[in-house]
Amino acid sequence: MIAIVDYGVGNIFSLYSSFGNIGTKAVLTSDADEIRSADKIILPGVGAFGDAAEKLKASGLADVVLEQAQMGKPLLGICLGMQLLFEKSWEYGEHDGLGLIKGKVVTMEGVVPVGYKVPHIGWNSLLFPKEKAKSPLFRYIEEGDFVYFVHTYFGADCEDSVIATTEYGAHLTAAVAKDNVYGVQFHPEKSGTVGMKILKGFIEL
Repeated sequence: MIAIVDYGVGNIFSLYSSFGNIGTKAVLTSDADEIRSADKIILPGVGAFGDAAEKLKASGLADVVLEQAQMGKPLLGICLGMQLLFEKSWEYGEHDGLGLIKGKVVTMEGVVPVGYKVPHIGWNSLLFPKEKAKSPLFRYIEEGDFVYFVHTYFGADCEDSVIATTEYGAHLTAAVAKDNVYGVQFHPEKSGTVGMKILKGFIEL
């Protein structure tokens, strides 16, 4: 069973529905025991980092997610959920993340060239680091496949954990992994067949 952590941030029904489409049982839950009993955990999120981090902590679920990740349970952060895996974010101030991925979350303004729209919204292709083996998360897709992004901030100073980038006037972090902890900046549930294949890859970790 896949536990999708429901801590009051964003509409996550489409993510929940995606698992049904690939024949896997998932639950939307804010129950700590249900998360502990799951085989794998999804940490979703949309909106501002500080607000999401505060809600996750206030719900008591930040500690549960950390506990389960540190025990070795596969965890996938999606969009803002990926950003929460980092040590810090500089979105509207300085905010602490979960610290499961080394690095920080910063704005792409001043990083992408003038003329590129921020936020970055739309379809972009994934690029895999040449010096690393392809991540098992991407076992069913190919380099160059397109996924759907909606973001203004991205993971930085995290080179050791990067498993995919995307080119948007600059190379931006698209996905990270460290041991059993994975994060994707894009939305698999909005990325058609490619996104479903990535979720399938996560299920089979």
